[in-house]
Amino acid sequence: MAQFTRIEVAQTMASTGMVPLFYHQDTELCKQVLKACYDGGARLLEFTSRGDFAHEVFADLMKYAIKELPGMILGVGSVTDAAAASLYMQLGANFIVTPVLREDIAAVCNRRKVLWSPGCGSLTEIAKAEELGCEIVKLFPGDIYGPQFVKALKGPQPWTSVMPTGGVSPTEENLKGWFDAGVTCVGMGSQLISKDIIAKKDFNGLEQKVKEALSIIKNVRK
Repeated sequence: MAQFTRIEVAQTMASTGMVPLFYHQDTELCKQVLKACYDGGARLLEFTSRGDFAHEVFADLMKYAIKELPGMILGVGSVTDAAAASLYMQLGANFIVTPVLREDIAAVCNRRKVLWSPGCGSLTEIAKAEELGCEIVKLFPGDIYGPQFVKALKGPQPWTSVMPTGGVSPTEENLKGWFDAGVTCVGMGSQLISKDIIAKKDFNGLEQKVKEALSIIKNVRK
């Protein structure tokens, strides 16, 4: 079961401002990526479930995090149905992220009091997600909507917490645009954990990149 409550997860998302996203079929490589993100200061990671037997990789990764990386909050993304969400929660997932809004996933996550963040693309979807108990809404794909969408949304719904994913990069210009618009945190995948880093296994470089991104977020929030 989850090691962290949904309140703790939401608070960590808000306080750090960033959720790295990553998937690979190689368990040992995933562990190295996770440790590099952890050493860089990240305290969350979304394991994007996009391959065959991904749950087996996640199970090993979760055991590693619990044993070696205290305070690291592992969750799962790209979850498309309630059965998959239930499986991952049984393996210890601390949060569930979905590409779309699905009430069946909301029900199973709420039953276990696990934070879930559905991908939404309209005010109507966002309002529905919040009625279903969502704390932090995933804006996806973020690059399609952009910071102006968030700024407009926060007018009639200032209470809404938003996490854009897709189109977020670890640059001051990009991050300042999002946080100035009012996002709670950002999700970053290949712009942070690039194919080049993985190909070269440059985990020290990844650690530094995570540190720099978190530093930028801290500065643009002032």
